[in-house]
Order: sequence, then C-alpha cells, then structure tokens
Amino acid sequence: MSTAISMASMSTYAILGCGSVGHAVAEGLVEEGKDVLILDRDEGRVEALRDQDLDARTADIREDAAAEAIADRDVVLILSSDIEANQAAVENLERRSGERFIIVRASDPVTAEELKESGADVVINPSKVIADSALRALEQGELEYKTTQMAEIIDGGDSLAILAHRSPGPDSIASAVALQAIAEARDVEADILYEGEIGHQENRAFVNLLGIELVPLSNTDLEEYDTLALVDCAKATDPVVEGDVDILIDHFEPEVEYDAAFSDVRSNVSSTSTILTKYLQELDLSLSEEVATALLYGIRAETLDFKRDTTPADLTAAAYLYPFANHDTLEQVESPSMSPETLDVLAEAIRSREVKGSHLVSNAGFIRDRDALSQAAQHLLNLEGITTSAVFAIADDTIYLAARSKDIRINIGNVLQDAFEEIGDVRGHSTDASAEIPLGIFTGLEITGDNRDTLLELTEQAVRSKLFEAMGVESGGESSNSS
Repeated sequence: MSTAISMASMSTYAILGCGSVGHAVAEGLVEEGKDVLILDRDEGRVEALRDQDLDARTADIREDAAAEAIADRDVVLILSSDIEANQAAVENLERRSGERFIIVRASDPVTAEELKESGADVVINPSKVIADSALRALEQGELEYKTTQMAEIIDGGDSLAILAHRSPGPDSIASAVALQAIAEARDVEADILYEGEIGHQENRAFVNLLGIELVPLSNTDLEEYDTLALVDCAKATDPVVEGDVDILIDHFEPEVEYDAAFSDVRSNVSSTSTILTKYLQELDLSLSEEVATALLYGIRAETLDFKRDTTPADLTAAAYLYPFANHDTLEQVESPSMSPETLDVLAEAIRSREVKGSHLVSNAGFIRDRDALSQAAQHLLNLEGITTSAVFAIADDTIYLAARSKDIRINIGNVLQDAFEEIGDVRGHSTDASAEIPLGIFTGLEITGDNRDTLLELTEQAVRSKLFEAMGVESGGESSNSS
C-alpha cells in the first residue's frame, strides 16, 4: 500500500461501520458531492441510511467479502465502535493489491499503534477529537472574554502609555506597536515608552525602517496618561513602574508581582507578539503593513525564526500575518550592515576565544557598543563544532556578557544564573541570555589608563572560570584558544 496518494485525486469513498460518527462523516462527504459507499452489518441502520438516499449495503466488516466490495474505493474510513472489527477490516484490506488511503477509528493509544502497524494511514480517537474540540472552543471563548476586558479598559480613558521592557527587543516593540494600533482604532491616543536604549543594529533597523515612534520614559510623565500598559516586561527583576498597572500582557510569568486591572500572561506561547496578533484577529481590525511586519518580525525574532520553543499558536499567528507583511523590509531588518566597532568586537572575540569541548568563551576587551557582544556570540555559535558561545567585555564600570546555545542539554539562561546571579543581573532564555556584573566585585579597582591590562586579566580569569564551571567543564586543562 502506498500512502503517497494525492488527496486531490481521490474521488471514491467507503465507510465501514456507520454509527453516529460514520453517519456524520457520510452526510458531510455526500454534501460535498463525493461518491460514498457505506457498509454496516446492522440491517435496520442500513435501511435507515437508504431512506436518506445514501448508498448503503449490509455487510460484516470483519469478513473478507466486505474488503472485496470496496476494492475499487480510493479512500476507506473504518469507523465502527468495535475496535477488533476495525482491526480485522484493516488486515483484510492490506492483503489485497491496490492503493488506497485507510483512516480507522481507535479507542486508546495502544490500539492506535496496533492499527498503524496493521497498515492504517491515519488513526483517529473520537474522544480525543472531542476533547481537542472542547479545548479549542474554551480557548476561543477565553480569547473573546479577554479581548472584551482589555477593550473596556482602553475605552475607559483618552490616553494610553504603553511601556516596553528596558532596551526593548523586537517582540516587546512589536507588541507595543500592535497595542497602540488597537488603542488608536478605538480613538484613544497611545504612546510607546521605553527606558535604556535601542542598541542592537537589527533593532535600530527595525525601528527606523518601519517608522516606529518610541518615546524615552525620561521625557514623559506617566501621570499625564489615563491608562498604563506593560507589554513583554515579565523578565524585569525590579518593578518597571511603581504604582498601579492597568494592562499587563506577556508570554512569561512576571518575576515582579503587579496588581494589574487586566492581565493576560500565556506561557503556552513563545512570544507576546503572538498574543497581540490574536487580539487583532478577534477585534477584526484592518491590519496595516507596518503592524503586520512588526508582529511577524517579533514572532520570528523571539522564536529564533521558529527554531526555539515554537508553539502551534506562534505558527498560526505568523501564517495569518505573512500575507500582510512587507518581506523586503523584513530582509533589510534581518541583514543590517555591520558597524566598524561591531566588526572590531567580533575580530577580538574570534582572536581570544577559548574552546573546551563544544563550549566557547571569549573576552572582547574594552568596548563602547555593548550590543555588539550579542552579535559576536551569535556569529561564534556558527563555528564548526560549537554548541554554546559566551562573549564578555568591559564598558564603563560594568562587565557585559552575551551567551547563545543550540545544545538541547543546556539552558544557557540557567547557566548564567548559576554563575552570576548572586553578583550581577542576569536575563535570558534557554538559548539566549545576558548578564551585567559590576566590575568592582571582581577587581576592587577603578578603570584608569595604568591598570586597564590588569583589569582585563583579572576579569578574564574570573569570568572564564565561572562560566566553564557553570557549563560543567573543568577550567583547567587543554583548550583550543587562538591568538
């Protein structure tokens, strides 16, 4: 039997065992104009089906004669509640020559596996299908309820402040852009506020190419706004704002407790942009190219282009956004030109790398653009044999560190937590993390022209040893560093 039959070419169907499930399937197929033959051993049921102008015949699906009667059918649905009869029907069909697509009903995972081994192409469990349908209906009902709640809070004022996380990344910015679009569609003015800086070159390209207007928090007074929303701020270890929050939306449980009038935290999706996309769909808003492009990039960036912890919800949201997005803009955002300093940082990180097994740690020295570290860490991860990379450097009075991992055995966020949580600020995920550590903790020295080399040496020894230890690699022994 071949399972590579094109569904488009299938034109004749057979249903073996026509209980309530089979009856519903038969009616649906006939309404679509399909040629359907029904076999069932219950003569009364067969007569009732014929009264509905359905092509039904009396036959025991366990017998070889039933397989003979449907030998010319392209698709066979075996839907009896008698699982042993279904097994016999599959085996009878498998003994016959010819190509057909077999769908069969099971009652549990064990019988499902047995039916697949016997030759079924698709196995369905009605109770699981009902449960999945109920869960989808529950999810949709919850989305409708949450959307209504959020809209009522936005409608309660004339102005909305949307606060992204510190030095926001694509997911935070895109989510804020979408919430701003929702507010403005409801005639509520909304500003996107942020602290820190838009440092990474891709993030700057993202903001500039899409014309996203971000307002530094230091230039505003939150008291001037009627409503305050936090989007994608859960990873902050200190409160983003003091006082009341009206709206909180995130895909992580907040590390700081907020008393929000409306909260939607969904850890079962991998980006806040996914949540905002669902709101836009539920509100049936006209989707602008800018908002669609921002949200699609937010999802792709947060899931590492669907390679990190991607869920079905992320994929369906991306599929919805895809036709509306500007893909030329996305390509420009994802391939920005590299600044001279970033190139210098990458060159220094390559030169001073130390490799133990598949783990790489490098010191990039003194830098001005600390966002270049994340790009260096990502580039070094692409080296042959490397599954985990970490690059650190000194800027002002702080050690900045960026780490990446594609090793499923390592959670790089946990690695940095183990190494530096007690002495610095650590943020990140299983594949992408960063740390900021006060320089004085390691050295007790101030940066001067006379002691720069000493500082670098002390920092390198301390950070490298802590990182390798947290990765489970001995700090001593041979290494493959280049110089």
